[in-house]
Amino acid sequence: MISPTLLKRPHRDWQSEGVNPDYRFSLANERTFLAWSRTALAVLAGGILLQQFATRLEPRAVIAGLSIGSATLAAVLGGAAYWRWKHNEIAMRHSQPLPISPLIPLLSASVFALAVTSAVLLYVQ
Repeated sequence: MISPTLLKRPHRDWQSEGVNPDYRFSLANERTFLAWSRTALAVLAGGILLQQFATRLEPRAVIAGLSIGSATLAAVLGGAAYWRWKHNEIAMRHSQPLPISPLIPLLSASVFALAVTSAVLLYVQ
């Protein structure tokens, strides 16, 4: 049997402030975090696949740059997903509006730049 003390979730300072939000909103916030995490993993997988399997594309420096750019974007998305989750949770605890996130424009602009560069690379080949 699991001890009741093991089941207690350790609270960070901000988690004990304000009022606990409706669990449905907390779970929706968590699902959003997980969606951003999956997106980051997909972008990372794309960068790794590009580096490993785009052997016929030249110049290799551009391929390496696209792969590094994808990995960097994945790292930023992963970190920003936590930041977004935490600040949404804090806002809900204090009945404040949710903060505006830079993630959507960042992701859109980055994927656009990676796609255009890839298209140019494929066209030149």
